Amino acid sequence: MDGSGKNRLATEVLDRWASFQIALAGAKRRYPLQDFLSFVDAAKRYIEATRRDRLVHRDVASAINGLTQALRLERERVPGEVLSEADPVGCLFFGGFDPRLEGDDPPGL
Repeated sequence: MDGSGKNRLATEVLDRWASFQIALAGAKRRYPLQDFLSFVDAAKRYIEATRRDRLVHRDVASAINGLTQALRLERERVPGEVLSEADPVGCLFFGGFDPRLEGDDPPGL
């Protein structure tokens, strides 16, 4: 994928992150699950497109860095589905692996 396509994906990730944050601030009782899942979907597409790149978009890295911890601190009750999706996104982005895939470990582990 060329640079403009990756920039477009990065913009989509950041837009969906902003939409999730706005929905989270506005929702008093219901957790904005669909907004979060849209963000995760966009983030996974960006991660796939930049898997072999040495440089990534700084704002996307900032949104994903510490995602699980930030979500836990944001609210007292966070749906389990949110946390189970947040952790693998960080691992995929920063480590290049999905911790949910058993048997996909590097040799020697």
